[in-house]
Amino acid sequence: MTQTPKACVIGNPISHSLSPKLHGYWLKTYGLPGEYTALQVAEADLEATLRHLPEQGFVGVNVTLPHKVDVLQFVDHISDRATLIGAANTLTFKDDGRIFADNTDGYGFISNLRQGAPSWDPKSGPAVIFGAGGAARAVIVALADAGVPEIILTNRTRAKAEALRADFGARIRVVDWVQAGTVLEEAQVVINTTSLGMKGAAEFKVPLDGLRPETVVTDIVYNPLRTPFLNAAEKLGCTTVDGLGMLLHQGVPGFERWFGKRPIVDEATRQAVLA
Repeated sequence: MTQTPKACVIGNPISHSLSPKLHGYWLKTYGLPGEYTALQVAEADLEATLRHLPEQGFVGVNVTLPHKVDVLQFVDHISDRATLIGAANTLTFKDDGRIFADNTDGYGFISNLRQGAPSWDPKSGPAVIFGAGGAARAVIVALADAGVPEIILTNRTRAKAEALRADFGARIRVVDWVQAGTVLEEAQVVINTTSLGMKGAAEFKVPLDGLRPETVVTDIVYNPLRTPFLNAAEKLGCTTVDGLGMLLHQGVPGFERWFGKRPIVDEATRQAVLA
């Protein structure tokens, strides 16, 4: 008798995660056998949990904060993307017991951008990124792969942005946070990868009046769905893309690996997750 495949999302805390809604919707929509749950895992229990899950019928996990970097020390194979980003968000448990780590955040980001702003051409000009954390690393890799010629990076702590330039090379130009508004008119796409503007976090205060109407603006924050950052850009006539699609699209590769079907991200998927 074949065991029903199981997957979950692990993090600490985890109650806020929308992944169970997303994967549950796909399982139901495609009529597939499978279960997807959320599991709160303390840092001290991370390795033991990863060892035990395959024994319980789990075929893989999504990884969220604060475990995305730490999981890399407990896996057997790391994809080139996850190596470059220095973090993993998708683990697959192989039949022979090995754990394969990948990072689909960049894939999710680019897929969301292409879906929300189909006219955007990566080669048409620079990208401006606010923030220099783990999400920024995934976005940089994805933009570089897509052919963006220059990435202008700004962060409240300049040293963190300089560290990313050291890792990713000459395509990155670092600009002081207080001068970030001055480079916006160069940008074809502007991305907020910080938590500024998120529900419960500080507000995003960089002036955006340098934006041109033809610039695409996206925020990886999805709570609230329409952040003050996106609202300000919309008032200036920009095409805006909210952060929910990144979450939805990054789930696609893992779902396909674990449950054998490549799901589609459409309006019905969005509504199911938002419900």
